[in-house]
Amino acid sequence: MSEAVETTTQRWKLTIEYHGEPFHGWQRQDHGPSVQAVVEDAMAQFLGNPPTVYCCGRTDAGVHALGQVAHVDLPTRYSAKDVRDATNFHMREWPVAVIDAEAVDDEFHARLSATGRAYRYRILNRRARPGVDIGRVWHVPVPLDVAAMQAAAKQLLGHHDFTSFRATHCQAKSPMKTLDKLTVSQQGDEIWIDVAARSFLHHQVRNMTGTLKDIGWGTTKPDAMTDILHAKDRSAAGQTAPSDGLYFMQAFYGGEDLATV
Repeated sequence: MSEAVETTTQRWKLTIEYHGEPFHGWQRQDHGPSVQAVVEDAMAQFLGNPPTVYCCGRTDAGVHALGQVAHVDLPTRYSAKDVRDATNFHMREWPVAVIDAEAVDDEFHARLSATGRAYRYRILNRRARPGVDIGRVWHVPVPLDVAAMQAAAKQLLGHHDFTSFRATHCQAKSPMKTLDKLTVSQQGDEIWIDVAARSFLHHQVRNMTGTLKDIGWGTTKPDAMTDILHAKDRSAAGQTAPSDGLYFMQAFYGGEDLATV
């Protein structure tokens, strides 16, 4: 008698961290390595075939994650320890790790169930270039005025048309977004830009960061931020900050107050 095929599955919520430098982003693609492909191929090693892993927010090439959230449906014979450790074992050559696996019900969806997402951008603001953190920060060697950046950041909070900070190839149906949190803080030699919202436009965080850098540098006045926002024109804002300094920090699923996360 042939062995019965297992048909029941368990949905797992995965928390994943990765260094984005070797990857062409999260999404599986034909022309280079992706985080999704690494995770799915690792799981295929113990499943026999690759499952589909869905993430909360697809990151671009070079962008990092400390708390990316994904979900996957696997046969019920696996425990949380199995899912985490077996996946990590088979992707040990890559800078990717499943740091937690949690059993959830079938209604949970990493992207559709999310009520918010938080990112951090790290600027290394010192004369000397980075040594240990090459590829992990944006090195700006000219001193930046953090107070000016903070004043400008406040002008972006709330519900606005963010066309000025939207990538030209962004596929979002509307440029209207609600920015719940945007803080600028000095952390030693680094400047951290922390943002939170339900969702973001493509390159929105990196484009806001590039504009804040110009304001900190003094090439743009802090009170010009409102005019840039109202221009609804990508050319009115600053450069797209490099991917090196951007981190997906965490996703939210319980209706947290995003202004205070």
